[in-house]
Amino acid sequence: MSRAALMVLADGRFPAGGHAHSGGAEAAVKAGRITGARSLEDFCRGRLHTTGVVSAALAAAAALGVDIAALDEAADARTPSAALRTTARRLGRQLLRAARVAWPAAELDALARAFPKGAHQPVVLGATARAAGLDGADAAYCSAYESVSGPATAVVRLLSLDPFDATAVLARLAPDLDAMVTSAESAARRAVTEGVGVLPAASAPFLEVGAEGHAGWGVRLFAS
Repeated sequence: MSRAALMVLADGRFPAGGHAHSGGAEAAVKAGRITGARSLEDFCRGRLHTTGVVSAALAAAAALGVDIAALDEAADARTPSAALRTTARRLGRQLLRAARVAWPAAELDALARAFPKGAHQPVVLGATARAAGLDGADAAYCSAYESVSGPATAVVRLLSLDPFDATAVLARLAPDLDAMVTSAESAARRAVTEGVGVLPAASAPFLEVGAEGHAGWGVRLFAS
């Protein structure tokens, strides 16, 4: 296992396409639910404990070797919004392209053949972590951090929020992130023997509704 590989995979400069997506923050800003650092923290905490834990558990399960097709179906079932399903597969396809160059592996090649239009991003993230020699907890941490760092970075652009304040939000969320990863990894370990039905299925209706509306905007800074 290489902790350095985790740093590469979690680096915001890894060319996986995430920089073009706000994680629902753009729609939340327009709706007035994010207006500054305090409301950004509330938004990120809510995202972390709903869609964040779902994604982290899916990523951890993929890293532990749970069947990819079953995990992708589970991700679909846990994503009511068609817009978010499309985004997740687009991001998965882009991540897989980068991963196959960074960590060439037969299992990643097989994943690309099985899902030519892209598998869900958390599932691909877990498969990538596995190919890079990382474990379930590593994959969960990477996914969990992405779920809050994306919105925080986006709000810096959307509201001209001080980057120091945005970073402080992420620092304050660290205990929540640790606890959520522990829960996600535990569920993923159960999924190895009990199947994907034991994985979290938390929902965030505002994110789903916001994504559907955001997809129809004529002018926007972020793709989702």
